[in-house]
Amino acid sequence: MAYISLSTRDINVLEKIKDPESDPSRAVQVDPTLPKDPNILDDELYKAIAQQERDIIVSIQELETRKKNAKSEDSPSVDIVAEYQNCVSQLGQLIEAYPKYASAYNNRAQALRRLYGDTMLLLIPQQPPQAMLRSVRETERRAMARMALCDLDRAIQLLTPAKMYSKLSPQTARTLSMAHTQRAAIYHITSKLIASNPLSMDPERREATWTELDFAENASRDFAMGGRYGNEIAKGLAVSTNPTAKLCGQMVREAMKKEYGEDVAV
Repeated sequence: MAYISLSTRDINVLEKIKDPESDPSRAVQVDPTLPKDPNILDDELYKAIAQQERDIIVSIQELETRKKNAKSEDSPSVDIVAEYQNCVSQLGQLIEAYPKYASAYNNRAQALRRLYGDTMLLLIPQQPPQAMLRSVRETERRAMARMALCDLDRAIQLLTPAKMYSKLSPQTARTLSMAHTQRAAIYHITSKLIASNPLSMDPERREATWTELDFAENASRDFAMGGRYGNEIAKGLAVSTNPTAKLCGQMVREAMKKEYGEDVAV
């Protein structure tokens, strides 16, 4: 097998062709000396809020452990589901008390994904294994799907810096990474299943008129942003789920095979 040595510039050009949205200069600068949340500058207040959130997350983790140890993982007990929903309510109370605390929005969206699954935007005959709730009224599912998407939108809006090259605290970068990646996961599974399962969601949401391609492109874009803020898995998924990148990548591979032969490896 033949190997070719490429310069950094060559690699960056190839990455740009493979992933049109990539930009090596857009790496996020993390500064641990910055306030942990740009909207809550009082350190003592931040610690108090974060502790309340941490207590709720610990409760959720304990419920996950109980579910894992239960006899039937496919059908969690009513008590576990009810307690999980109570944790969602507690996160809602935290959001009401501190509406600019982005992390709580991100975590509530994650809990809702756990309860209703990433197919929450679709009308499907059977809930995915990921979803704790196996049978849900359509009105409830649509309302919770709207809440999850609105929560992720809000978390991203609260923390995204006004200037692209602004420095971020590690906590801010992590929350932005998770929020973008979570929204990407919902968009991605929707793009995969929408051809055989009708979209069923709040008509006021922008996604209500999206096509399969729209969901795929926005999933890739959110995965890319998740990667930019530190999630390496999301960064890889951004390329593999990007419709344009797939086509460009194939064209590049074919061109290099013609130039260097079938056995080329870069």
